[in-house]
Amino acid sequence: MDWRAYITVDPQVCHGKPCFAGTRILVSAVLDNLAVGQSPEEIALDYPGILREHLSAALAYAADLTRERVVPLAG
Repeated sequence: MDWRAYITVDPQVCHGKPCFAGTRILVSAVLDNLAVGQSPEEIALDYPGILREHLSAALAYAADLTRERVVPLAG
């Protein structure tokens, strides 16, 4: 999964924090919900417009960050 197709960083959107493309849904918010055990269906109810692909992208993004290297984000 190439998370870069789903996650963007734009200084004009959500103060430059990673969001899902075309939304103001923070990747960290979805990861927080997954971390506390929310199901993809519950997250979809809380964040209309979120797709299963967004959840996979969020996990792939988090995995890249844990590899202790700089992950360049296209703006």
